[in-house]
Amino acid sequence: MNVNVTPGLIPNAPQPMEWPQGALTRIPYWIYHSPEIYALEQQRIYEGPVWNFLCLEAEVAKPGDYRVTYAGSMPVIVARDFDDEVYAFENRCAHRGALIALDSGGHARDFTCVYHAWNYDLKGNLKAVAFEDGVNGKGGMPKTFCRSDHGPRKLRIALFAGLVFGSLSDDVPPIEEYLGEDVATRIRRVLHKPVVVTGRYTQMLPNNWKLYFENVKDTYHASLLHTFFTTFGINRLSQKGGMVVSPDGGNHASFSFIDTKSSGNDYAAMGIRSENENFTLKDPSLLDNADEFGDGCHMQILTVFPNFVLQQIQNALAVRQILPKGQQQTALNWTTFGFVDDTPEMKTRRLRQNNLAGPAGYVSMEDGAVGGFVQRGVAAADGERAVVEMGGSSTANEGTRATEASVRGFWKCYRSHMGI
Repeated sequence: MNVNVTPGLIPNAPQPMEWPQGALTRIPYWIYHSPEIYALEQQRIYEGPVWNFLCLEAEVAKPGDYRVTYAGSMPVIVARDFDDEVYAFENRCAHRGALIALDSGGHARDFTCVYHAWNYDLKGNLKAVAFEDGVNGKGGMPKTFCRSDHGPRKLRIALFAGLVFGSLSDDVPPIEEYLGEDVATRIRRVLHKPVVVTGRYTQMLPNNWKLYFENVKDTYHASLLHTFFTTFGINRLSQKGGMVVSPDGGNHASFSFIDTKSSGNDYAAMGIRSENENFTLKDPSLLDNADEFGDGCHMQILTVFPNFVLQQIQNALAVRQILPKGQQQTALNWTTFGFVDDTPEMKTRRLRQNNLAGPAGYVSMEDGAVGGFVQRGVAAADGERAVVEMGGSSTANEGTRATEASVRGFWKCYRSHMGI
């Protein structure tokens, strides 16, 4: 299939720009740094029929609470109005386009643009225009001006298990249909009771957003790239586990169950890596895992197209928001959380285990670098393709994590939205 942009715009790429034979098992490298593709993504994905993750409902818990976030490159305000409903609208003044809210969140009765003092309510409606009637009968807006005809774009809102999603499209399916039954069930598994935010931070990645989204769907790399996993027996592909993929391919959940009997010999036999008895933890309580969900699953990574990750690594819980910041840069927003009814012991455990993930996390530090390695590695390889055949060519649920089914699922969904 041909990409619906002018052929020949990407140097050294096949002409016209064409997805190569092999469908989902061959990924053309031009897809990661084409400016035309990046522009098209904003239109067809982020402003198209998708549900963008915006924030946790707990972050706008009370009337007047608001958070500033993004849907793709579009700045967005999420607010709970005094009717107790959640609303989202573009963070852009209808007058001259300035940001309406300048901070990351807080509490307000309304919003006033700092540039010319145009005022908006918590639904995003334009309520007042400074000097609308002019001064002393002179100037002002024309008599035909109607405030209700002007205002930032508003997003549809979907609330699911304490998550706030937004869409600019009238054609997006209902949220549970969009997620798929298996993925929706796995979200509810973690977000089964009221949460409390425990921290936030942003990590800038030196790569295209799609490389990070592939990475969190890639179960094949986890125990190979992240040596902490195998050294301390947290995660091996030989452990019991699997993955589910939504019918459209865009959403997935991978999961594993801890196996204290595993010796790591399967890795040593392949000459890859195994446990090293010389490596120990000065504070082994870092690995003190409580089976808080009652199913023995100690690790679950879940994604929702195009920008959401739900993380359970032992008792370290977080949501991650993936935001494109250019063809070769991505902002990764982390929000760590616990539950309102956490005991003091569980709060301490979560705080300690939060060192496992994040920009310098023991088991995720490498993810912040490896996408940049790929971005740099494919800089002159527009005519070449990645090989994504681990586990075959399907995008179906798997009873193993030695597969790239969910990565292929991402490209299935991506191609559908992009029309390539």
